[in-house]
Amino acid sequence: MKTRTAYDLKQLDQGKSPEQLYEERERRVRDAIHLKEPDRVPVLLATNYFPVTHVGGITNATSYYDWAAWREANKKTVLDYAPDLFAPSGGTPGPALGVLAPALYKWPGDGLGPNAMHQYIEGEPLKAEEYDAFLNDPGDWTLRCYLPRVWGALKPLAQLPPLQSLWGANALANQAAPFAAPDVVQAFEALFAAGRETEKCRLANAGFDAEMASLGFPPLSHSNAAAPFDVVSDHLRGMAGTMLDMYRRPDRLLQACELILSRSVATGVVALKSPLGNPKRVGSALHRGSDGFMSLKQFETFYWPTLKELILAMTDRGMVHIPFYEGDWAQRLGHLLELPRGKTIARFALTDLARAKAVLGGHTCIMGGVPHALLQTASPPEVEEFCLNLMKTVGKGGGFILSTHTGITEEAKPANVKAMVDSVKKYGWY
Repeated sequence: MKTRTAYDLKQLDQGKSPEQLYEERERRVRDAIHLKEPDRVPVLLATNYFPVTHVGGITNATSYYDWAAWREANKKTVLDYAPDLFAPSGGTPGPALGVLAPALYKWPGDGLGPNAMHQYIEGEPLKAEEYDAFLNDPGDWTLRCYLPRVWGALKPLAQLPPLQSLWGANALANQAAPFAAPDVVQAFEALFAAGRETEKCRLANAGFDAEMASLGFPPLSHSNAAAPFDVVSDHLRGMAGTMLDMYRRPDRLLQACELILSRSVATGVVALKSPLGNPKRVGSALHRGSDGFMSLKQFETFYWPTLKELILAMTDRGMVHIPFYEGDWAQRLGHLLELPRGKTIARFALTDLARAKAVLGGHTCIMGGVPHALLQTASPPEVEEFCLNLMKTVGKGGGFILSTHTGITEEAKPANVKAMVDSVKKYGWY
């Protein structure tokens, strides 16, 4: 690794247009993905509620209720730190959440303090005895079972007739009475109200990636595709139910993962429509496939097959898949060698990156390395030294993108975040 002087750093971007800077950053990331040595180590700025701390004068709740202010806060954060890639969060329609009354989610500004972290509440919307109903007609089950259980305002939808019973020239007319029930009408009115609020949010957030690209900054990903097992575990059966299913009803669990796979692929390929990205990048946050959640044999049976199919579906279409391997994946690193060489980014949270480099070096681009606790408690020189050591080890030979373990929250010190991003510009040259 080579070091640039303060004078050199000031000259780096002078005289370059946003278009030139955008392509320079895309090329740097592309080289890392393809396991080449770019001009220097790329850096990702992945923020959670950190813009609250950086810009000041706003709260975590701002991201749910004042989308214009939150958009400007994210914009300022990216511009001030000038990373190679950015991954913001937020811009969620709080008013729509309030209208629909979620049973499995709490957020700052409604039930939680304005500076609280949002919370997911474990649930089991899909009952064990309902697997057949879900597998045979997931649309009907979603409308009449899932939505009433997960959204307080939609409980009356459980009264609706089965969707298949509405097939026929006059079937709907004969069975329309439940739609006139006062509480069912209220449920649909809640949907209309939530839809209006969501549209306001969408318009406020529209074009953010394109705006940042016009200023020279590419986003990390252009769409997302969930791992099928995680969809079951996160949203349908809950962690406890899914873990029991591995023993009590493994066939049904596997069938559910296969059913969800096609839907995950469909959400991922949306990236092909994006005018940004060279190549297009697809993200996946992997929640329950790490070493601590299941044995290696269970991983190979229930988690890996559909995740691998999902990743291959993306790479076969010329896209780069970015699985976010949350937790520790030390026991699973060898499986990543089954994926195409130079076509994915292994974004790690808690996996030891030196070990990952030993297994995946020359095969898979590695992303991660900086603990969030370091940004909260250390000094800027300590952050700089930590990042330098990462670049000397994991960054050796290329194929490395520096980033934090997870999205940066409001507890991080801005000076430490700056030290992290600036470390690659000072020390990360090949």
